[in-house]
Amino acid sequence: MIIDCHGHFTTVPGYFRDYRKAQIADFEAGKRAALAPAPHISDDELREGLEKNQIRLQKERGIDMALFSPIAGLMGHHHGDEAMSRHWSRTSNNLVHRVSELYPDRFVPVCQLPQSPGADPRGCLEELDRCVNDLGFVACNLNPDPSDGHWTDPPMTDRWWYPLYEKLCELDVPAMIHVSGSCNPNFHGTGAHYINGDTTVFMQLLLSDLFKDFPALRLVIPHGGGAVPYHWGRYRGLAQDLGRPPLADALMENVFFDTCVYHQPGVNLLTEVIPAKNVLFGSEMVGAVRSIDPETGHAFDDTKRYVEALNLSDADRHAIFEGNVRRVYPRLDARLKAAGAKT
Repeated sequence: MIIDCHGHFTTVPGYFRDYRKAQIADFEAGKRAALAPAPHISDDELREGLEKNQIRLQKERGIDMALFSPIAGLMGHHHGDEAMSRHWSRTSNNLVHRVSELYPDRFVPVCQLPQSPGADPRGCLEELDRCVNDLGFVACNLNPDPSDGHWTDPPMTDRWWYPLYEKLCELDVPAMIHVSGSCNPNFHGTGAHYINGDTTVFMQLLLSDLFKDFPALRLVIPHGGGAVPYHWGRYRGLAQDLGRPPLADALMENVFFDTCVYHQPGVNLLTEVIPAKNVLFGSEMVGAVRSIDPETGHAFDDTKRYVEALNLSDADRHAIFEGNVRRVYPRLDARLKAAGAKT
């Protein structure tokens, strides 16, 4: 089985995006008395968008299933206040849940959290619990920068975040570290802000003893880990110079990287540097890059091709495509076993 650990519902109807824009505009205009419900999207509209896009591409590329979350760029945690974030997160998560109910063999739901700059992470616990225990979600996306480009909250290793980590461990679900769109013009969203977020959190983890406090916490750093694999020697050296334990001992039982790297040399490097047990197949399709690579004639985000071209053992290839994601996401594994899937 080929399981894509990184998918977003980027093909929602345009009027759903318009609703979000209007919600933000109303808030900025001072209309905060009530939050209007989102327009209803019919099952037929959902099917049409998915079957023409994600499902079509899954079939063409040989991907069996994707972990599916709301559009990362639209989480927009810096917009509005905590109440608006709760409303938008619940709306977005409910829509992803509907997709997973329509296509249970294709999409497994992952939730966004109702984060807001400066808001206590405890405010996320109710929605996380609802999604996991009531709706069958298997993980969440966790934004390390709810200010969306200005980094005004404490580092992810600060005790400020601990109530959320306690809940993640209680529920036995991992978090994918995923920023949203950038509101800082210095940082392009997918080209800079995403990669900055991935790299920044890894360095925070390197400097901390977070996993001594939470040995069962599992964090997935997407987009191939940002700059981390490319600068692995820098991070190993910094850990040594700063008196920190080796990366393999301190982080690599708890931190994982996906394969959302859009060229063969990049995926080659990722798997040469990062142990196979820490690599999860992911494509972020349909997402950051949607065009065809003129050098190969294939889509940039067809990452399965890159993994298939690697010189891997059968065991490592199986681990990257299926085994690792089932281990890191035990609620997914339980769901698959209940459906009769083999390990």
